[in-house]
Amino acid sequence: MEAESLHQQAQQTIEEARMVLPGIQALFGFQLIAVFNNRFQELTLHEQYLHFSALCLVALAVALIMAPAAYHRIVKRGTVSHFFVNLASRLIATAMIPLMFAIMLEVLLLGRLILGKGWASLAIASSTLAVFGYLWFLYPLFKRNSKRLS
Repeated sequence: MEAESLHQQAQQTIEEARMVLPGIQALFGFQLIAVFNNRFQELTLHEQYLHFSALCLVALAVALIMAPAAYHRIVKRGTVSHFFVNLASRLIATAMIPLMFAIMLEVLLLGRLILGKGWASLAIASSTLAVFGYLWFLYPLFKRNSKRLS
């Protein structure tokens, strides 16, 4: 397999951020709209805090996913470095952590509204978190480490 040039690596990293950002922004928008829905007032204070926590986590994910572009415009305008590619890759991967917890909280909240306050909503939310954690972190890390061993 041929190694990518530094410019290609930077382009790939920026493209990854561009693919994730619209989904995060859409989720953030829906979270904001939910607060102005009449049904939101029917939630318990605890449930409203769950939603607010998820909203804050999505806001953090947005900040992290957009940080490479801001850094590049201010610090590295017109140039690309290995440091930038590594920083951008770390920030994008880090953004996925608050995002997966935010999605888990929203699944928990919706599960409580639809299924009731039993264990089913907690089990489904925990399973959601496990699936995201596996697909976004554990499996890629396993594949990376298995390539190093071969």
